[in-house]
Amino acid sequence: MKTHNKKVLYISTAVCTVLMLLSSCVSDGVGASGQGVASSATGGGKGIHVSRADANAIGRKIWQNECGGSVSGLTSWNSGEDFPSLGIGHFIWYVAGRRGPFEESFPQLISYMKQRSVVMPGWLAGQKGSPWKSRSEFQAQVNSPRMRELRAFLSQTVAVQTDFIVLRLERSLPKMISATSGGDQKNQLRAYFYAVAESPQGVYALIDYVNFKGEGVKSSERYKGQGWGLRDVLLEMRGQPRGAEAANEFSEAAKRVLTRRVRNAPASRKESRWLPGWTNRCETYKRGG
Repeated sequence: MKTHNKKVLYISTAVCTVLMLLSSCVSDGVGASGQGVASSATGGGKGIHVSRADANAIGRKIWQNECGGSVSGLTSWNSGEDFPSLGIGHFIWYVAGRRGPFEESFPQLISYMKQRSVVMPGWLAGQKGSPWKSRSEFQAQVNSPRMRELRAFLSQTVAVQTDFIVLRLERSLPKMISATSGGDQKNQLRAYFYAVAESPQGVYALIDYVNFKGEGVKSSERYKGQGWGLRDVLLEMRGQPRGAEAANEFSEAAKRVLTRRVRNAPASRKESRWLPGWTNRCETYKRGG
């Protein structure tokens, strides 16, 4: 990826399809331009220009899902978790030297921002691991100058965070196929991925879910040997649905997978408290947000 005048993002043909479809999901007045995305030729091949306004429109849907669309929700540390969740996608940031079973995504976001030459607070650019060592410390400093600066920075970089999430989707399919054994399952995974992507609400579902629960390729992201990532949802799908029907089946499969996760989770995590919200989120995949 590269930028042009820091206002336009050039992306591959694979992501072009994703964003062209997704633009119809966000044509509800959220974007300032109201024009979606426009195709063009760049560098001798097909490309796409995504304005800041359009990228913000996409990101605001995910921001609404993860943080209720609030600035305060951009910095949170959930009860029972061992890490803060930051940004519109609630990207995980572990304390230095402390690792957990879930994929750490906030440092990946910061690295991506550096590649895009995004100006950020100096302490953030050089920080190795979460500066808050516990939830109580995080809560005590929630209105500190550093925390307010972080929220302001995250609220002003919605478009770049969205680009990062879309890039993650683009990279997810090869990773999921590589982590899947058996030709039949690999073919099923690929077929359902593209079937869901045929409709605007399906594209939104894929982008949101991979950000929400990851690709599902890490063995540590499983309870009793069963995972809950995008790969697991695609393999849980039934029948041979296409287009909007595939998005609807993806929604139902996601709810089944997440219900299974709660059933398999250690009792001490009390994950049942999150299931109603997860279910409501998956229901939005039937209508594109």
